[in-house]
Amino acid sequence: MSVQAGIWNFDGKPVNPALIAEFHKALSFQGPDGRSFYLGDSIALLYRPFHTTAESRKEQQPYVSRRGFILTWDGRLDNRDELISDLHSRLEDYPTDIAIVAAAFDRWEINCFSHIIGDWGISIWKPKECELIFAVDYMAIRHIFYHLEKDHIRWCTDLDTLVLLASDKFHIQDLYVAGFFARDPESHLTPYREIHETPPGQIVRVRGGVANLQRYWRFNSETRIRYKTDSEYEEHFRHMFRQSVRRRLRSDSPIIAELSGGLDSSSIVCVGDDILAKEGAATSRLDTLSFYDKTEPDGEDWIYFPKVEAQRGRVGHHIDASTLGSSPASLGYPEFSALPGYLGAGRQLEAQRAYVIQQGDYRVVLSGIGGDEFMGGIPDPTPQLSDLVVQFKLIKLAKQLIAWSLIKQQPWIQLLWRSLIDLLPTSLGQYAATQVKVESWIAKDFARRTGLFRQLLDVNEHFGFRLPSRRYYAGGVVAMGNKLAKMSCSKLAIEEIRYPYLDQNLIEFIFSIPADQLLRPGERRSLMRRSLMGMVPRDILCRKTKQFGARTPVVALEKHWEQLQSVFELSLTSALGYINDARLLETLDAARNGERVHIVCLLKTVALEFWLRDMASRHLIDAVLPWQQSSHGAVDHGKRMARA
Repeated sequence: MSVQAGIWNFDGKPVNPALIAEFHKALSFQGPDGRSFYLGDSIALLYRPFHTTAESRKEQQPYVSRRGFILTWDGRLDNRDELISDLHSRLEDYPTDIAIVAAAFDRWEINCFSHIIGDWGISIWKPKECELIFAVDYMAIRHIFYHLEKDHIRWCTDLDTLVLLASDKFHIQDLYVAGFFARDPESHLTPYREIHETPPGQIVRVRGGVANLQRYWRFNSETRIRYKTDSEYEEHFRHMFRQSVRRRLRSDSPIIAELSGGLDSSSIVCVGDDILAKEGAATSRLDTLSFYDKTEPDGEDWIYFPKVEAQRGRVGHHIDASTLGSSPASLGYPEFSALPGYLGAGRQLEAQRAYVIQQGDYRVVLSGIGGDEFMGGIPDPTPQLSDLVVQFKLIKLAKQLIAWSLIKQQPWIQLLWRSLIDLLPTSLGQYAATQVKVESWIAKDFARRTGLFRQLLDVNEHFGFRLPSRRYYAGGVVAMGNKLAKMSCSKLAIEEIRYPYLDQNLIEFIFSIPADQLLRPGERRSLMRRSLMGMVPRDILCRKTKQFGARTPVVALEKHWEQLQSVFELSLTSALGYINDARLLETLDAARNGERVHIVCLLKTVALEFWLRDMASRHLIDAVLPWQQSSHGAVDHGKRMARA
């Protein structure tokens, strides 16, 4: 992904050229294909490209539109043809994506964003109005972070750079920490009170030193697609999914797809192969990358991904995770990270993955993220049952309760109770729900003042849908936007990750069809499996298992037990009021002894502690290590960058 950044001094002072140079240097790895900037009286817009399409190599950014607006754009425009048709009189032949978007903004200004489909982020400077605008795609696949202060604003697509180039210490945002414990923090939050992120489907307008948010996209709650037969839904799905994959094959370099052997990743590869064979695409080839670990108790991926390789007639890249070590050499952060992360063997795995990408000259990676969440991969019938309650379809409700009771091996009355709870507002449902709880080691006062329980139970936005199933999927979009907003690129290999299951048109189609097309009793991903019969190997279409790496985290805890005991005798997370050290150690010990615990939240808590220690040691946050005053003294700006 290309990177963009900028500085605007509200007091009219010129931007310091040394700061521009620092931004360019810090972003050089992510934007290796050049550097450029626009310099106004008190503003600078910077751009460093990472080209993934033939059109992007012709771009000149920052781009000056016919009306004099200054734009920097990082993205892939998926509906080029439609926009070219609408804007043909304003465009030259064979326009670049940025030229199309600039013409759209010239014509519609901020209303243009609802016309743009793809993965994108944009910054726009309006000189005459002295207004700065940020916007990102509907799911925040691309990011823009901004640090608004009294006399200036700085922004960047890379949070690390924005943090490291700041002159003052930051304060930790408690709401972010609560979201980190629960699921994922809300998309507009960062770990720092002073830095915000442009939310998905929204515009940030900065004028007079004040930033205001405005939504440009939301689901149409009235949209309905209804057919008479299953085959019509299947045909429509094949068209939409094929279009989504085709859009993401637009690249002038080889593409690599992550292939686990599950239905999501296998479907992307098989449909991509069919497109290349029958239609052709911009990319020269589509290769695969598979991870496996035969030592994991449920490690069956190595059985399934070779079936896709056999169908396509060639073997992809393989990484045996069991050879990389079962835990990190140290729980500490080996390099600077602006966001808390996870613990485990991921660092070695990331290095191996980066090596494959670099050696193959891949710039684009296809990911199956989103398949579970939106294609019926999560076997929860509660929203569908709630729909039947709302619609007062009692006979059908009774039949579905019996069918799901047999499949889930749960009493039908329990399923009915959950469906009734789902109809309650979150403020009331939290008192009746039993499937979520605040973990024992999290401080009660912190959980209460940050509304942690509500975050565990639900998201705050449902786009006004009446049916619970549609609210459920709309909430899923919000949750996925929260997750993607905090996903940072690898520091070892530059890449652009593309997500076929998150295509805007595909998601809008999924939201418009009956929920029982996606999930039926005993039929997870019903529509996908029916639609892709004959294209995806039958063994994968029928696969019911999914690999989870449950052993590795426990081994990591065991290996570093003495260090963890020492750290959580007096932790920074406890000093900040987030957790109770004694209860955390009890839970860590229980995990070591094989007891059932919330391992994800537990690992997140440990990761947060080591991240906070790293940030405090770099003097980047306003926090003092609880057991001592820092003996290293202040770390000046130059040393910060050197350590990173």
